[in-house]
Amino acid sequence: MADTYRIPLFKPKAVSQETGVKADVLRAWERRYGLPQPARSPGGHRLYSQRDIDTIKWLVARQREGLSIKQAVELWRGLEARGQEPLQKLPPAPPVALPAGDILAEMRQAWVSACLSFDESLAEQTLAQAFALYPPETVCLQLLQKGLAQIGEGWYAGQVTVHQEHFASALALRRVGSLVLHAPPPTRPGRIITACPPREAHTFSLLLFTYLLRRRGWEVLYLGADVPWQQMKAAIAHIKPRLVILAAQRLSTAATLLEMAHSLQEEHLLPSFGGGIFNRLPALRTRIPGHFLGATLEQAVPVVEELMTTHRPPPALTPVAPDHLEALAYYRDRRTEIENRVWETLRSQGVAPDSFLELNEQFAPALTAALALGDIAFLDNQWQWLKGLGQSDRIPTTLLYAYLHAYQQATQALLDERDALLVRWMVQQLDTA
Repeated sequence: MADTYRIPLFKPKAVSQETGVKADVLRAWERRYGLPQPARSPGGHRLYSQRDIDTIKWLVARQREGLSIKQAVELWRGLEARGQEPLQKLPPAPPVALPAGDILAEMRQAWVSACLSFDESLAEQTLAQAFALYPPETVCLQLLQKGLAQIGEGWYAGQVTVHQEHFASALALRRVGSLVLHAPPPTRPGRIITACPPREAHTFSLLLFTYLLRRRGWEVLYLGADVPWQQMKAAIAHIKPRLVILAAQRLSTAATLLEMAHSLQEEHLLPSFGGGIFNRLPALRTRIPGHFLGATLEQAVPVVEELMTTHRPPPALTPVAPDHLEALAYYRDRRTEIENRVWETLRSQGVAPDSFLELNEQFAPALTAALALGDIAFLDNQWQWLKGLGQSDRIPTTLLYAYLHAYQQATQALLDERDALLVRWMVQQLDTA
């Protein structure tokens, strides 16, 4: 660059007009972070070069991508330390589907490793570098979402602790939350509510989807995890949304989503929905009165835009069989008695209370959900998941089958032919053990 690029010529007022950053903020950046570094006139007044102005614009651009000013400065220093010129034009962003060995895949692995080492500084630095090189949507989808999925798979395999998983999730939620907070103002008509139904606590994908919609100009109100119906009803009355989007990741919360969908219908709103459980069990999609948004967040965005701008008729539903509803009512009345008997059986076999409670918390709500959703076969997915935990020694296989055997015996003793389908399912799993 020409020497004049670094000559201090501009007073703070001119710099503020050019960059949109107030003079007192510039002084604070200089004092706290040493960037920018204006020269001084003989009278002691600050004078900025064109390079200083471009540096400020660069920092502002990083803030718009979701970085704090501290993180932006750290990214600047990191690029300089590697001999790179931060103000050099950044390369164009690659497509979302990235090849193996791509630099963003390497950054994802670096972020995962930093999270597993509880190294927050390195994790944030890795994210800062990624956001400087790629569009924020790409970083969120390809680094954060896939990184969390990788960590979740490690937890399931017994290679990652729950503390490591929670640490990574907290960092990812914090970053996407910041992006949502700093998203541009809405430019398109109509409001959207995004929420998780009761007892659903996994919020990352829904928060990220909220951000993707906000980036497209939609006004999206994110209500978060475990939203009870009364709170949702109050929010609807106040917000008056055109669309309500619900997300469930587990079979048990697909059932609470179904309950909320029915309640929304009473308010003359047809919900839209998605989540991991609807990808693992596609047949569930026709059990919910509403519009399924798609298997991925990228697929869901255009579907939402279509729903916000055109009328789409309600999809056909698969009705819940009467025998499942009858079995559900009868089972609910006696569930506590059944589980007390199961516990007595397992306690006599030396099973610890915590082990019983952990297993029962995973199995019983899924059983209830399968009946509520109209197909006991939906429980197969949860049972296979529990068997996978047994293979990683999270829940010993011997305990898993001892529990199911005790549950089958208690159910058979306390229920009648109305719950025969439930007993048949348990016997089938035990026979194939």
